[in-house]
Amino acid sequence: MTRRSSFNRCEALLALLGPEKVSLPSSSAYNASLASYFSLQSSAVHPACFVAPQTTGDVSAVVTSLTSDPEDPFDFAIRSGGHMWIPEASNVQGGVTIDLGALDSINLNADKTIVSIGPGALWDAVYAKLDPLGLSVAGGRIGGVGVGGLTVGGGLSYFGPQHGWTCDTASAFEVVLADGSVVTATEQDHTDLFHGLRGGGNNFGIVTRVDFSTFDQGPLWFATTYNPLSAIDDYAKIVANMTAADNYDNKASFIAGFGYSQAQGASVIANQLVYTKPVEDQVPRYYQDVIDLPSVYSNISVANMSTLATQGTALIPSGAARYMFATTTFEPTEAMIRGAFEVWNASVAGVNNISGLTWSLSMEMVPEGQYQPKADLNSLGLTNRKGTRAVILLTESWQRPEDDEHVYAAVAALVTALEDKARSLDAYDPYLYLNYAAPWQNPIASYGDDKVQSLRALRTRVDPTAVFTKRVPGGFKIPETTGATLIQVGRTETKRADGD
Repeated sequence: MTRRSSFNRCEALLALLGPEKVSLPSSSAYNASLASYFSLQSSAVHPACFVAPQTTGDVSAVVTSLTSDPEDPFDFAIRSGGHMWIPEASNVQGGVTIDLGALDSINLNADKTIVSIGPGALWDAVYAKLDPLGLSVAGGRIGGVGVGGLTVGGGLSYFGPQHGWTCDTASAFEVVLADGSVVTATEQDHTDLFHGLRGGGNNFGIVTRVDFSTFDQGPLWFATTYNPLSAIDDYAKIVANMTAADNYDNKASFIAGFGYSQAQGASVIANQLVYTKPVEDQVPRYYQDVIDLPSVYSNISVANMSTLATQGTALIPSGAARYMFATTTFEPTEAMIRGAFEVWNASVAGVNNISGLTWSLSMEMVPEGQYQPKADLNSLGLTNRKGTRAVILLTESWQRPEDDEHVYAAVAALVTALEDKARSLDAYDPYLYLNYAAPWQNPIASYGDDKVQSLRALRTRVDPTAVFTKRVPGGFKIPETTGATLIQVGRTETKRADGD
């Protein structure tokens, strides 16, 4: 793709859509789009132009234009909220970035049981619309995250233990396919596409609307606590007991973990405790043992989702740092929680000289009641599990680009060490949550052979020339080969798909 062909394609889109929907380099709209990305790495990627469709028809016209000449292949990116840190996840160097931010409508049906949301809407705006009505949806926890990307990657939510993955609460997807046609996928129509979009990422088309089931919801009880590292033995025992299948309270959303700040020169055990049905400001009995641990910081409140989402944004502000995520999954046994701490704590010595670094490991608890009820109706491949899983999020931030390779290598080493520890303790699970995965991880392969084969068949039907595989560099792709590698999942064995 030459610079001239890039310019010509952007000029064609400008003529098709008009100057209010296409921004070229050096324009104020172009610069504002670059500055709005979550990570500084993404802001450093410069497309030939940004395209901002305002309707589904606009999206269809853009896709048709970009794919009209098979002899002139042209890369493009799809942006929902732009919250993935990977540089070309939702941006593309020298190509066309389709920014869905203007598709941000939030509309309730007559009886308020379904809310139809554009993929460019941000979750804090969704909650601001629903909170005053005493309603909510099982959406993202952080303001600034886009509805589209979170949903097609699976979606973790404070309401997950009660209602499931975000994608499982979607009742319809409106999608623009590679040929520009528009379809609505539901349980009754285009069923394979409906199931495939639940965790299958951006491999099949551009989602332009998602319908979600609503539910009654008032304020939530919320606590952030930090404990000294000396409490780790008691902490591991308490968390393992709380998250055991027989003990899990589905009104609880529990993120446990560890954090290090280079600026403060300190490490802590960090907890984010949420209870969706509080009794005034009382500490839920389920969390009492954690609250009773020695603490160096504690903040407890009762607040609505829009407030909590906004607070979450302040913890990892957009455009303020260089970021990296990576993931793995394990069973949160007492031995594994202690082992994860030991591995993470040992890793700090290798990064504690990086200026402005924060280095954290979060264990996001996913009980069986969250992932199992609709496991046959999504792409995630979790049908053969029992018991609680901890989806691990490694969140690292720093300031200097010269530290990038150091951080990337240290995170990869930490993931390897965590997985080795999990295997040694019979706690390993091969599942990789797509929205947290690093570029060198293969989340769709982790769904297993059967799911991968189904997703390949779906791609062949809806995108026979593999436009969204070959022309969209960003996002995690469906593996082209599968294997029969046996991977131990806790104390059971399952097949994992191994892709190229």
